[in-house]
Formats: sequence, C-alpha cells, structure tokens
Amino acid sequence: MRALITRLGLSLTSGFLLALGLALPGVAGAQSAPTQLSGTLQKLRAGGSITIAYRESSVPFSYLSARGEPIGYSIELCRKLAESIGAALDRDLALKWLPVTSESRIEAITSGRADIECGSTTNNLERQKLVAFSPTFFVSGTKLMVPAGSPIKSFRDLGGKTVLVTAGTTNEKTMRELGPKFGLNFRVVPARDHAESFAQLAAGRADAFATDDVLLYGLIAQSQAKTKFRVAGDFLSYDPYGIMYRKDDAQFAALVNDAFHALAEDGEIERQYKRWFLSSLPGGASLDLPMSAQLETLLQTMAARPE
Repeated sequence: MRALITRLGLSLTSGFLLALGLALPGVAGAQSAPTQLSGTLQKLRAGGSITIAYRESSVPFSYLSARGEPIGYSIELCRKLAESIGAALDRDLALKWLPVTSESRIEAITSGRADIECGSTTNNLERQKLVAFSPTFFVSGTKLMVPAGSPIKSFRDLGGKTVLVTAGTTNEKTMRELGPKFGLNFRVVPARDHAESFAQLAAGRADAFATDDVLLYGLIAQSQAKTKFRVAGDFLSYDPYGIMYRKDDAQFAALVNDAFHALAEDGEIERQYKRWFLSSLPGGASLDLPMSAQLETLLQTMAARPE
C-alpha cells in the first residue's frame, strides 16, 4: 500500500503538485509562490477528512461486507483516490462514509454532504449539468434479469409484463422511454435500491428487473442463484461509470484526472478489476467477467502520457 502511495505521490508531485505550487517536503521549489487552495481541496485540507458516498447493494462496485463495511471495485478506487489527495495536500485524510441511494447520491454531492461518490453511477450529459465525473472506470448497459424459466428473451417480450427498476437510475429512464417507443404496454415499478428490486423479483412480484448487466450478474453471484435467474436480451443503453464530485472545481478536477492517470499507468485499475470481477468475491462467489475491449481501450488511453 505504501509503495503505491509513493508511486502515485511522485506522479502527482511531478505534474499536478508542482503546477499548483503546494508546499510538500522534498519537492524542490514547491514552497515558492504557492497557489492558494480553493473549493474541495481547501475544504479537505482544513478539515482533515474526506466524506465518501457509497451504495449498499451495487455488487461488486460498492456494497456492504458481512461486517457492514463498504467494499467493492469502486470503493477501492476511491480509497486510492483519497490517498492521492492526501499525498497532494501533505496530510493523511480520515475517511468518512455516507450511505446513499440512486435517488439521493447526486444531492449528497451537490449539497456538500459528500465529497466523492463511489458506486455504479453513469456519466451522462444530463448529470454533468449538476456534478462532475472522473475518467471512466467501467462500461455497462441496461439488460433484463428474469427467472430461469421465463419466456422473456428480450425487451420485445415485455408486453403486458411488470418490470422492476431502481428509482433514480438511468435504467428507469431507459425503460420508461422504451415502452412508448416500441408500442409495448409494460408496467414500470421503481424500488428503493438494487437489493429491493432483486428481492421483489425473487418473491414473484414482477416479471423482470432492468438495470446494468454487471449489477445483475453481481446480484446473482452474491445470492448464489445462477440456476434461478438469468440475464436476458441485448443492451438497451450505454452506461460509462465515473466517480462523482462537485462541478466547477478546476483544482480538484485536475487532481482527480491526474490520480486516475497514475492509477491506470501503474496498472492498479486493472489489478482491482481482476480482484473484483475475475476472482472470488468475499463470500466465495465469482462473476468471472473478463474486461471488455471497450474498457481495455479506455484504460490504455487513460494511462498514455500526452506527447
């Protein structure tokens, strides 16, 4: 862990930190004419802590362990980001955790209750009006989960059916637009979070559950229910994931982008992917989901240094 912080710290020091002029020990010239901190960095430097918003059932991105602690792919990347921010500010930042839902996550950032949000949040133009995003660290899309014996093979089989969605997600918007567009009369029922959506489908209260395919695979794996449910149909949306933070904060945006470049260049994002998507999750299940060609290309681009 310390070695990673050192590698990331050196990368940030040679780029972002010297440009900002932060006074760091051992950085020649950094103490002359320092740039005044503003926005989120000023807040974190003064308070000595960073508040991380997390999801409770977005497997394997952000969810609760058996001990009730936030874990997952997004959580680990946010821990690395927090370490990089602390290195940039020359102080250890205490981690504070704030649980959020799909509906409350954006408000948690815009209100200042949380500084970054670490879950399975899609970066799109509508949300960019309210918040900013890190570089993309995962690519997914809407699909359907149905019981193993269901006749539903695609969205075209949803006529007259009941479809669960998680409230406040891009998947809800996708499904509400899909019915009228294709003349399909299906009922869309929102639930509080992914766990509740899955529980209602398992209880037979709906015919399908629509959300990002990777989250569906995660729920099935965690519940050891591969013989009871399946993921059906083609992708109904394109969903690039990013870590949310407050917009119009140039200093913080530069640090986040630089930190993600360092994580990609170092190979840490790929290592975390293998840990959460190709190895056994806590509890023993595994998604066995190889990295997509799209994400491989994104990470290669993220790691490349401008010429």
